[in-house]
Amino acid sequence: MEELLECLAYFERLWVERLENPGSDLVSMLAHGEATKDMEPLDHLGNLLLLIVGGNDTTRNTMTSSVYGLNKYPDQYDKLIADPGLISNLVPEIIRWQTPLSYMRRTANNDCEIGGKQIRKNDQILMWYLSANRDETVFDNADAIDLERHNADRHLSFGYGIHFCMGSRLAEMQLRVLWEEVLQRFERIEVQAEPERTFSAFVHGYTNLPVKVTRR
Repeated sequence: MEELLECLAYFERLWVERLENPGSDLVSMLAHGEATKDMEPLDHLGNLLLLIVGGNDTTRNTMTSSVYGLNKYPDQYDKLIADPGLISNLVPEIIRWQTPLSYMRRTANNDCEIGGKQIRKNDQILMWYLSANRDETVFDNADAIDLERHNADRHLSFGYGIHFCMGSRLAEMQLRVLWEEVLQRFERIEVQAEPERTFSAFVHGYTNLPVKVTRR
């Protein structure tokens, strides 16, 4: 709680600064937007924390996963080096393979039946994106990375419908630009040891991945 209050105090100072001197940043947009300018401080903090987690942790872990995954499947890395045009399909395939958030929890509003299972009102339900993205009835050889997978964009890492991630296109762009630059600058990025993973059932991430970078 102390850390959250410290975070709140920081963003409140930033909010006041951007009210007086707006820039092209997100806080300026929130501080001057008709729908957000009168937001309560805790709501303001909640939105920023959501964007910090959704726009940082997930993308950062997917970037790390792209390096780790291509090393696990070096034939695919070779294909990418030979044909950088495959970056466009690398992006959805890595997001599918990694699935940066493993699941989302929901509470049943009514008794119902899903997939032959009886769900009662107020039951807690986990939607396992990780499981859906490795569904063999949808993705052939689902546990492997395939840069030529024709339906890689059918993954559910960004959710679905009205809950579809509003930052999805930004995340895809960041991953695409990363690999456009990597392929121009480096011969290869080689993983030196198995990664240390985030201790979480929710965040499918990494805390450390040692690599060796060979420049062109």
